[in-house]
Amino acid sequence: MAWYEEAVFYHIYPLGLTGAPKQNSYGEPVHRLNTLFPWISHIREIGCNAIYIGPLFESVGHGYETTDYKKLDSRLGTNEDLTHFVSECHKQGLRVILDGVFNHTGRDFFAFQDIKNHRENSQYKDWYCNVNFGGNNSYNDGFSYENWGGHDLLVKLNQHNPAVKEYICDVIRFWVSEFDIDGIRLDAADVLDFDYMKALRHVANEVKPDFWLMGEVIHGNYSRWANDGTLHSVTNYMLHKALYSGHNDHNYFEIAHTIKYVNDMVGSNLKLYSFVDNHDVERIYTKLNNKAHFLPVHVMLYTLPGIPSLYYGSEFGIEGRKELFSDDSLRPALNYEDYKDAIDTNPCTKLIAALGKIRQNTPALCYGDYRELELQTTHYAYARGLDGKSVITTVNNGDNDVCMDLVCGGSVEYVGALTGERVSVNGGRIQVRMPANSGEIWIPAEICSESFAPIKTVEIEKTPESVKVVEESKKEETLTVEVPKTKSVEQPKVELVNVQEEKKPEEVVVDWNKRYEDMTVEELQEAILEKMRRNGPVTDYMLGTVRENTHHDSLVNWVKSFQ
Repeated sequence: MAWYEEAVFYHIYPLGLTGAPKQNSYGEPVHRLNTLFPWISHIREIGCNAIYIGPLFESVGHGYETTDYKKLDSRLGTNEDLTHFVSECHKQGLRVILDGVFNHTGRDFFAFQDIKNHRENSQYKDWYCNVNFGGNNSYNDGFSYENWGGHDLLVKLNQHNPAVKEYICDVIRFWVSEFDIDGIRLDAADVLDFDYMKALRHVANEVKPDFWLMGEVIHGNYSRWANDGTLHSVTNYMLHKALYSGHNDHNYFEIAHTIKYVNDMVGSNLKLYSFVDNHDVERIYTKLNNKAHFLPVHVMLYTLPGIPSLYYGSEFGIEGRKELFSDDSLRPALNYEDYKDAIDTNPCTKLIAALGKIRQNTPALCYGDYRELELQTTHYAYARGLDGKSVITTVNNGDNDVCMDLVCGGSVEYVGALTGERVSVNGGRIQVRMPANSGEIWIPAEICSESFAPIKTVEIEKTPESVKVVEESKKEETLTVEVPKTKSVEQPKVELVNVQEEKKPEEVVVDWNKRYEDMTVEELQEAILEKMRRNGPVTDYMLGTVRENTHHDSLVNWVKSFQ
């Protein structure tokens, strides 16, 4: 059993949490990473046992335009700071994985700078894709190249180049020897070359026992990326979407269908990385129409098959809405001093801490098989079975209480891990009453750990008033370990604009004799939709996700993922 199979992750976007400047001046290091040390004990106290933190290395702005893979971003401190941070995490029982941005680099990366200086004579001219000295780019360098996502700031690495592959493998070895990390989350894994990922997996197997590779994959058949030869796990964006929309639409059938669909895709042994929000999507508290659904959503996150992850600050019920051309509101600076008592005073935090302890003390939630017990649009029950014992989860997204009569196996009594309620087993069944907009985890009394205490009641109705963010004008730019002053959260201003009705795309005929790589974005989109139609009806949501994806490489991998 590997450590990550029992992991509950805490996801940190460090440039945001520490209040670092948006642009890197490449000046003297400012040791902002040290302000995260008080958070380590908080992370452990809310039941997380692993941290995913990144991006961390020298970059121009948001962190994904890497300048130097072997140097901590100057806005965060020095390599010694990162070594000490990982060491302290390990002392407190937390594993640490970092962001691996290996699809592209920034323009200040040494290889790209060498191309700018020496052009055709550069030994690195083949390190990037489609470098053309007869073209030009938006920076007027006098040559063109393939970028990522339409941004010339992100220069796409040539993953087929053995020198590039060996360099990135050496980076991984360096991160392990220098910082003693436990794994890597691969950015944009859905567009990485598969032979490239196999090389990374080979290094992962070499550097450390149970070194974990997890990839960011949004669309497609997850088993193409997560298997014995490439990655250990990938992000479960399908479940992410189902968890919030299944509650907003009062439709637990969507969640149940997603669980079955993903299970059929990857099998029961592969554990995907589960989340309800992250640094790229809106906060769960913002997305939920009924804030009380924060409770059943997180009960499901912690009890469904998968490896749960919590995005920093969401345990406090903070909000974050995507803004036009900016994700800044999703990545705020937070002051630890404002939250040090949150487990006692904030109902959201109290819930998360309870769920973390339940998860860590209930092996069935990590290793148990999944079995659906009852399914209606507004209420849902399922079991996780291990060693002949079933742990049962019940959730209710409706505004009325419901009663459930559930098959439970051979135990005598069940305990509600959140409320402490006890129910007797009669004829192999239990009858439970679920209050409106709630959830509960029912554990057989004989295996119910005494190491976590029921929280009795949880009332989550509005955003806690204690939520804070760092005020831009009061950030300290000098070396300090003190947390900056704060002000109360303000909701992002949303300007209403007139949006013309989307034009219906012109009909695209797919030439199936073409290589996918030679198809246009529009042809790839239509090919994906046609393959979807062969498997069943295409919903508006499915149509939208296809049309929104305009990344050629991502679409190529997506269309290839169909069986």
